[in-house]
Amino acid sequence: MTTITERPRVAILGVGHVGSALARILIDAGYPVDVAASGDPQRIQLIASVVMPGARPRWAAEAVADADIVILAIPLHRFAGLHRGMLDGKLVVDSMNYWAPTDGVQPLFEDDESTSSEVVQRELAGASVVKTFNHIGYHEMEEDRRPAGDADRRALGIASDDPEAAARIAALVDDAGYDAVLVESLRDGVAFEPGGPVFGARLGAADFRAAVAGELLPVETAA
Repeated sequence: MTTITERPRVAILGVGHVGSALARILIDAGYPVDVAASGDPQRIQLIASVVMPGARPRWAAEAVADADIVILAIPLHRFAGLHRGMLDGKLVVDSMNYWAPTDGVQPLFEDDESTSSEVVQRELAGASVVKTFNHIGYHEMEEDRRPAGDADRRALGIASDDPEAAARIAALVDDAGYDAVLVESLRDGVAFEPGGPVFGARLGAADFRAAVAGELLPVETAA
């Protein structure tokens, strides 16, 4: 586990429920956090000060440029309009999900041969993409945190085609209060997606690994 003085700077793109919850838990874990919406940071200054105190609102390009880790917490239907080039060379966390009933049909993500995060990685060819935080409800992110070694500690999955990037995000997940379970590739992250065996499930690390391996039945979740 890293020390507070070594915490990397995080930029969160998106200040909705997911982005705000992530900002709070990471600030609490000692991470410097910048947040950005689609426009002028002055427009989110008040909500940031109230909902995620300690987060610094910035223009998206500036937040990304200064960040060690960038978290995509935008609705997936907005991904098509995201400026790709600003993420070149960045470690990018994909916390998004593709739900056609809520996002509408997104042709970019209708490729049956690829998971949504594989599509994100293909589109962000100059970045290293890691899938996590997409299979836990925003309302659970704070209340489900536990210290390392706690018997009730919840597990979160980490999927990437870049082992070094996966390890760095595993450290962040651990600092945030969760056990990190790494899978071998972004393709294996399909288990984290809606309808997958760990989506919305409160599981410890051992049961999480078993579920991903197909040893448990898929967990039914509320709509």
